[in-house]
Amino acid sequence: MEGNAPDYELDDLRVLTSPAQVRALGNPLRNTILGLLHERAASVTELSRAVQRPKSTVAHHVKVLTEAGLVRVVRNRRIRAIDEAFYGRTARTFTVALDRPEDAAAGRPYDFNDFEVAASESGPAYAAGELWGFIRHARIDARQKQEFWQRMKALVDEFDTLPRHGDVVHGFAVGIYPIPGHPRLPDADE
Repeated sequence: MEGNAPDYELDDLRVLTSPAQVRALGNPLRNTILGLLHERAASVTELSRAVQRPKSTVAHHVKVLTEAGLVRVVRNRRIRAIDEAFYGRTARTFTVALDRPEDAAAGRPYDFNDFEVAASESGPAYAAGELWGFIRHARIDARQKQEFWQRMKALVDEFDTLPRHGDVVHGFAVGIYPIPGHPRLPDADE
């Protein structure tokens, strides 16, 4: 596919404010479906083939995501007198803001540990020598942290819109976090 993914219009950000929306994200299969829909719109049939699950199971999870406002029908196709719905995400990024609206305003999630997911997904790549990553530590102030986070978010947005090619899906994780008690040098004038 050429151009920006996915192949339908969607919001850049949707703030999730209800427990039902958060519960909808709490299922690994629904997260996989959302990830697939990040590439392009898909029917329940296509999704069930991709995740190797029965159509009825996938249809149930798509219904949960639809009712939570995370996916919607973006187009229909008629096949032998039957309308087939194609679903797409409602936003590129979902941010949970049940208790802390300032997190949503800053574009940072607060309810999920994406690094836990990345760690579990990256094990086989590490074992195969195909994990690329860096970890660095720096003493920075709150303003610098916020500015750097915005630059990381822009990089994530760029990754989200890369044209889809190849046979292998790659994960991309970024983050910034405080490390209380980490050793630090005193300032030069101390």
